[in-house]
Amino acid sequence: MIWNEHYECMEREELQKLQGQRVKEMVKRVYDTVPFYRNKLKEAGIEPGDIKGIEELKKLPFTTKQDLRDNYPFGLFAVPQPEIVRFHASSGTTGKPTVVGYTHNDIQMWSEVVARSLTMAGVTKTDIIQVAYGYGLFTGGLGLHYGAEKVGASVVPISGGNTKKQLQLIEDFGSTVLACTPSYAAFIGESLVEEKIDPRKIKLKAGVFGAEPWTQEMRAQIEQVLGIKAYDIYGLTEIIGPGVSMECQFQRGMHIFEDHFIPEIINPDTGEVLPYGELGELVFTPATKEAMPLIRYRTRDLTRLHAEQCECGRTLVRMEKCVGRSDDMLIIRGVNVFPSQVESVLLEMSETKPHYLIVVDRENNLDTMEIQVEIEEEFFSDEVKELEGLRHRIKANISSTLGISASIRLVEPGTIERSMGKAKRVIDKRNLQ
Repeated sequence: MIWNEHYECMEREELQKLQGQRVKEMVKRVYDTVPFYRNKLKEAGIEPGDIKGIEELKKLPFTTKQDLRDNYPFGLFAVPQPEIVRFHASSGTTGKPTVVGYTHNDIQMWSEVVARSLTMAGVTKTDIIQVAYGYGLFTGGLGLHYGAEKVGASVVPISGGNTKKQLQLIEDFGSTVLACTPSYAAFIGESLVEEKIDPRKIKLKAGVFGAEPWTQEMRAQIEQVLGIKAYDIYGLTEIIGPGVSMECQFQRGMHIFEDHFIPEIINPDTGEVLPYGELGELVFTPATKEAMPLIRYRTRDLTRLHAEQCECGRTLVRMEKCVGRSDDMLIIRGVNVFPSQVESVLLEMSETKPHYLIVVDRENNLDTMEIQVEIEEEFFSDEVKELEGLRHRIKANISSTLGISASIRLVEPGTIERSMGKAKRVIDKRNLQ
């Protein structure tokens, strides 16, 4: 088990002193090494010496997804490229990914916070953890993998998909912990029933699920079908990946590892810092990151923070499940999707109009996405072969840009409702709140 009692149960006053010192050091570091931040701080009239403690954090400027986009790929790195031992990335609105880098120490820190997370779910070195998150540029698979190895558990690095093989290994290997998106966990549960696998042969006891929104109802369903306790884990690529926060056994919010990731809740419209208990946008300052420390990164996730000590003994603040976003990003099967990405694909094709509708639903506990696309009048032919060819090309282009497949439905010109105000581009039927 990885249980860092010193940091996880630290008195709030002592923790805030630690955070203040780490923020002070980080601001000096990025001022000296990252031209973007040096210019941003100068514009705000801030010198590194002005930051003396955590109380000055609110004076610092925000960092946004647009800033990462503008500095693609390596403009926000605070160390030379030879010190970068790994890259990860998440999808962005323009087709170019949001790129992050990690030093050796970053990887070690990431492994520890994921190990702490798994410990909250009761994982020990006697467990066999089946990691069914995607491996690759996505942070989920490798993040959980290294954290599980840090705990000393046996890792089954199966990645996502191939559900029959997942079931076979759960049964044959005696996997005790499943790590994947909650929608895939629900699908595995349904597949287990369909395959008529005897539940008595399954040794699963816990699940670590994240990367997409999910409801308490889905949690209850997963727990019933798989016979496990389902835990929520939170993270985002820009900050570190999974392991930013995690539920303990009392499941009254996810504990944020504040010794590394300093949270704030702000009014998304004014930027004003809000007190504990109020709903607002979650902001993080990953003060100990070496490769790419960010100052007050706006996650766009809407949630609340609670600072009361938990029954588990941890003094770390807890964040509620995110109830939505302050931007138009969708999270579909763990992938970030922006309507503007769809629009950019359609604008590059002469046969399509820039009018579309994204319909997101959840069927059999898996997210589905249908994109209704208006076709130019001269291309809307009765020739089924021609329309089918166009549909396949749109589907391929969308898949290439978004990194996720979608069902494409071609509709006649004028079919999609027009709006005098902001166009309604998305219908989300998943009822995630």
